[in-house]
Amino acid sequence: MRSPFQLIGESITRRPMAVAAIFILVFIIALYGMGQTTMETGRDTYIDKSTPRGALLDKYLDTFKSDSVMLLFECDNVLDTDVLAYIDQLQSEIGREEYVAGTLSVIDMVKQVNGGALPASEAEIIMAKEKVPPELLSRYLPSNMMTISVVTLAPGVSKDTRDQVLDSIESRISFSDAPPGVKVTVTGSPAFAKQMGEEINDSMGVLIGAAMLLMVLAVGLLFGHVRYRFLPVFVVGTGLILTFGTMGLVGIPISMVVIGAFPVLIGIGIDYAIQFQSRFDEEARHAPIQEAAITTIRNSGPAILYAMIATSLGFIAMWISPVPMVRDFGLVCVMGVVFCYISALIIVPTFGMLVKYRPKATGNESTGSSMEAYDRFLGGVAGKIAKHPVPILLVLGLVALVGVQLDASIPINSDEETFVPDDMSAVVDLQKMRRTMGSTDTLPLYIRGDGVTNLDTLTWIKKFEDYEVANNDKITSATSIVTYLVQYNDGRMPTTQQEVDAVLARIPEETKKPYLSGDTETVIEFGLVEMENEVALSLVDRMKSDVAWNYPPPGITAEPTGMIEMFTNLMTDISESKTTMTVLGFGMIFVFLLLVYRKLTAVSPVIPIIFIVGWNGAIMYLLGLDYTPLTAVLGSMTIGVASEYTILIMERFQEERRRGKERHEAIQQAVQKIGTAITVSGMTTVFGFSALLLSTFNIISNFGIVTVITVGFSLLGAILVMPAVLSLMDRFSRQDTNESAETAPASL
Repeated sequence: MRSPFQLIGESITRRPMAVAAIFILVFIIALYGMGQTTMETGRDTYIDKSTPRGALLDKYLDTFKSDSVMLLFECDNVLDTDVLAYIDQLQSEIGREEYVAGTLSVIDMVKQVNGGALPASEAEIIMAKEKVPPELLSRYLPSNMMTISVVTLAPGVSKDTRDQVLDSIESRISFSDAPPGVKVTVTGSPAFAKQMGEEINDSMGVLIGAAMLLMVLAVGLLFGHVRYRFLPVFVVGTGLILTFGTMGLVGIPISMVVIGAFPVLIGIGIDYAIQFQSRFDEEARHAPIQEAAITTIRNSGPAILYAMIATSLGFIAMWISPVPMVRDFGLVCVMGVVFCYISALIIVPTFGMLVKYRPKATGNESTGSSMEAYDRFLGGVAGKIAKHPVPILLVLGLVALVGVQLDASIPINSDEETFVPDDMSAVVDLQKMRRTMGSTDTLPLYIRGDGVTNLDTLTWIKKFEDYEVANNDKITSATSIVTYLVQYNDGRMPTTQQEVDAVLARIPEETKKPYLSGDTETVIEFGLVEMENEVALSLVDRMKSDVAWNYPPPGITAEPTGMIEMFTNLMTDISESKTTMTVLGFGMIFVFLLLVYRKLTAVSPVIPIIFIVGWNGAIMYLLGLDYTPLTAVLGSMTIGVASEYTILIMERFQEERRRGKERHEAIQQAVQKIGTAITVSGMTTVFGFSALLLSTFNIISNFGIVTVITVGFSLLGAILVMPAVLSLMDRFSRQDTNESAETAPASL
C-alpha cells in the first residue's frame, strides 16, 4: 500500500496547476477570515470564567464593581470661579451619558456645603472649602493647581461599551470650551486598558512586518546556494495568513501574549520551508524534477511531520495553563506550525513543477564553496564528539543542572503595568493620578448566603472589617453596607432585626447597590496602600486565613476576589503551570517517539532538550529576567522548537545507518547533511524572533531575548549534544542486539 506522502507527491507531479488552484482558493477564504479577527485585553485574558475563582470575579464585577474614569484638571488656579463653572458644566454633560452611574469631585462637595449652589466669588469658595472634610479635600483637591473628578460607570458594562463611553467623554472634552490654560486628562483603569489594546494592535503590525523583513534579510544572506532563495518567505507568509484567517473564522482573539506567537511562527515556519527546499534542491541535482519532487515529499515529508508533531506537542502542553491567553498562545502556535508545514509540503514541490526547477551550479560559486566548507566543519566536529561523547555530556549536563537550580530563584512578575511601554501616556497619567489621590486599589471580600442582611451576619461583618483595619497595616479602610447602616442610624450599629430592616429601608437604593444585592450577596471593600504584587499575594492569603479563623455565621461564605486577587494569584498560576507544562511536554514527546519508532533509543532527541531547558534557566537568571505569562511558556516552547532539530538529525542518522555506514561516519554524515540546513533555518529563525526585541511592550521584548537565546541553544544542542547522545544510544542498542543474537540459538 502506497504511503499518503507518495500519493501527495504523485498528485502534485501529475496536476500541479489543479493543486495550485485549490490552494489559492483556500488562501482567499483565509484572507476573508483575517478581517474577522478581534482584539482582547483585560481580565478575560488572565483568568478563566469557568473556574470557581473566575466565576466569582465575574459575578463580583457584574454585580458590584463599577469602573471609574478619572478626569485630571490642571491649571494655575483650579479654584477660579470660571474653572469651577467649566468643571461643573462638563461633569453635568458627562453625567447624562448612557452607562455613566455618577460623578464626584470637589465641585459636589463645595456645592453640598454651600446650599447646593456653586460659589460665585473667591470668598465664598474659601468659606466652602473650609467646611469640606480635610481627608476628602486632600484626595480630590491636592493643590490649587490640580483637582480630580471621578466618573463612575454602571456595573457590569462590557469592554466595548466602556470604550464607547471613553470615546464619548474624550469627544465632549475636546469640543468643550475650556478656560485658557486648563488641561484635562482622561485616566484610570478603563483608559489604560483602552490604550493598551490600541498599542497591541499597532505593535502587532510592526512586529510581523519587522519579522518578515529580518527573515528576508536572513534568507538572502544564508540561503543563496539554492535557486529561488526567497520561496520560503512566500511559504511562511501563506502559513501566517492561513493562521490569521482561521483565528478570525473560529473566533480566537488576539491578546498581548498571542501577538508574540506570530514572530515565533515565522521563525519555525521558515525552517519547514527551508528543509523542504533544501532536500528538493539536493534531489533535483541527480534526478528528474518529477522524481525529485516525489522523493522529497516521500522522505522529508514524514521526518518533518514527526518534527512538526513534536513541536506541536510542546505547544499543546500550554493548553493546561490556567491563564487563558497562554492557552490561546499554545493553540495559535499549534495552528500556525500545522499550516506552515502544509504550506511548505505543497508549495515547494508544486512551485518547482510549475517553474521547471533547475538547481544552481555548485563548486565555482563562493556561496556554494563556503557552504560546503561549513558542511565539512560541522561533520568534523560531530565526528570528534561522537568518538568522545561522555566528557561533552558531563560538562554540558552540569551547566544544565546548575540552570535548573537557578530557575527556582527567578522572580515572577504579574504586574500588568510593567508589561507595557514605560512611556505609554496611559501609564504616566495613571501614576500621576495615584500620586495625587493615593492608591485606588481595593480588596473586596465577597460574602454570600441566605440572609446576609440578618443581624448576626451584619454583626460579623462589622467585627471582621474592624479587626482587619486595626491589625493589618496594608489596609487603610473598610466600606460595606454596615458602614451605611451605622451612618443612617445616628452612628451606632442596630441591635435588633427590626431596626436593621428599618434602617435599610431608609438608605437610598443607589447607595446600597455597590455593597448589597438582595438578601444573598454583599461585599466589603477594603482600601489598600500601594504595594507590590508579592506583598499583595501575602495579604490575600492572610485574609483567607483570617476568614477561616474568624469564620462567618452558618450558611454564609466569604472569599477575597477582585482584580488584586486575580493578579496576585496569577503569580501562583505562572509558578505552578510553567513546570507542569514543561514536564507534560517532555512526557508527550517521550511517548510520541516511543510510539513512532518502537524502541527506547528513539527518545534520544529528548536528552539535548533537557539540557537546553536547564541552560534557559541559567541565562534568564544571569540576565535578570522575570517570569511573566509569556516567558512562562519558555520551557514547553523550547521543547517544541528544539525537538525539530534533534529529530531531523536522528532521522538522517538512521537513514545513513540503514545504508550500511559505520556509527561515527553515520553521525558525521547526518550532521553534515542536516546541520547546514538546520543552521540556516535556525539563524533565519533567530532573525524572525529578533523582531520581538523591537516591541515597545516589555513583556514581548523580554520574551524576544529569551527566545533568540533558546534558538541558539537549540542549535548547539542539536550540533553538540545530539552527536554524543546518538553515539552512546547506538552503542547500547547494538550491544543489546548482539547479546540477543548470541543468546537466541542457546534457547532453541
